[in-house]
Amino acid sequence: MKFVYMLIIFALFIIGCEDNELNNISPYKDMVYVPAGEFIMGSSEEDVQKFLLIFTYRTPERFADEQPQHIVYLDAFYIDKYEVTNAQYREFVEATGRKPPIYLDMEPYNHPDQAVMGVSWEDANAYAMWRGKRLPTEAEWEKAARGTDGRYWPWGNEWDPTKLNANDAGAVDGYVYTAPVGKYPQSVSPYGAYDMAGNVFEWVSDWYDKNYYKYSPKVNPQGPISGENHVARGGSWDVNNDFTRCASRFGISPGSLLVGIRCAKSAK
Repeated sequence: MKFVYMLIIFALFIIGCEDNELNNISPYKDMVYVPAGEFIMGSSEEDVQKFLLIFTYRTPERFADEQPQHIVYLDAFYIDKYEVTNAQYREFVEATGRKPPIYLDMEPYNHPDQAVMGVSWEDANAYAMWRGKRLPTEAEWEKAARGTDGRYWPWGNEWDPTKLNANDAGAVDGYVYTAPVGKYPQSVSPYGAYDMAGNVFEWVSDWYDKNYYKYSPKVNPQGPISGENHVARGGSWDVNNDFTRCASRFGISPGSLLVGIRCAKSAK
């Protein structure tokens, strides 16, 4: 009987693990789970033609670094549910003595619940490690934002200015500058992450190469081995709306302003 009981307990444990996998349950209250598997990365020629109709001020060259569209396999990982806030980043500054970004104490960007902004790549990387995490890879960020179906924005393929803090001077989304994190539940990503479109750009770990997709590995790509700029993703409250698409890439110097943080953690 004892042996049978142990088998039942083990079976329930396995079922529970499978349920966690299916329901994207994370053991970290501030992170969401992204299961292992393939997803569509980048933009196709058909996508680009649609973008040229939506963003009439753009040319095809604007989207060239998102091509070719390709299938990528990623191991399972966790990613922060929200962008790092001023309050969270202040804890890091006070604990480490690291120089604070200029916006941390500057109105109207310094509310504790607003996304931290003006963090250099080096400081973002240091913050992530201090939290026992890391910066997501570019591929991890994109999968967490768009899921597996190649959608343009976290909520789908139709532009909707009410679903993010975008470049409209607060006329539609309600915020002229950065918004408190998590204010747009209607735009949550397929895995439960908030604000992956708009609000602030977010650093990823990868160096930027406009031609990277032409030679990137198909399994767990880590980005080029070196470069001059790092990749920032997601767009922000003060840039053109095409930057808020899940596939949009932006190479920024490591010390650039107006960039924030979202951390990741490997599931293994």
